[in-house]
Amino acid sequence: MDTFDFKSIWLGQSILKYQVPLDIFNTINKLYETNFVNLPDAHKQLVGKIGKENSLFFNGQNSSKIKKHNLLPPYVLNWFESKFRHYLDFNKINSYELHMNSIWINEMKAGDYNPVHIHQGTIYTGLSSVMILKLPKDMGPEIARPDQPMNGKLQIMGNVSGQLVKSDYAPKITERDFYIFPYDIRHCVYPHTNPTAIRRTLAANMDVAYNPVATRTAE
Repeated sequence: MDTFDFKSIWLGQSILKYQVPLDIFNTINKLYETNFVNLPDAHKQLVGKIGKENSLFFNGQNSSKIKKHNLLPPYVLNWFESKFRHYLDFNKINSYELHMNSIWINEMKAGDYNPVHIHQGTIYTGLSSVMILKLPKDMGPEIARPDQPMNGKLQIMGNVSGQLVKSDYAPKITERDFYIFPYDIRHCVYPHTNPTAIRRTLAANMDVAYNPVATRTAE
């Protein structure tokens, strides 16, 4: 298993947090900012209540909503795949095949938000992710309880329940953070209230076709 600097969070399923290398981070931001007008609109296949949702990569089935395309250089795609493979190796998932399905960017102005949702690619099993590309220092005034700020927060909800169980995770995010988690983990992003601020993130979906029997018996 390759070695990366990462943090593991357990919510009944693993969430792994990585730091994006500067060259990858800068390439994605520059590509988005210089090509925004040419990027395919991703609204029709997403649930976000967000004014700007634009796709960088799609390798699913062509439809009336979106067609196959790729605006990312190979070394960026290879970096994504290496992190998804590391997640699977860390969690001892064996006998799997990967298929990069989609990568898009959410740019959230004041009032934009992402409701609670899960992800899906070409198949129902896989890994999703959130990369923090641009984060304002000021998320705007909190309506109440400024000692517990939630404006612009990412919240991840694990598939566990009961007393004394840690099931919710709302990290203090910073630029270059990259979180990976399974498709079926619910998550959301709360709106911020700063009228001049932009909160920019990337999401990437990787389909994972794996053999649960082989994974279980390999322990």
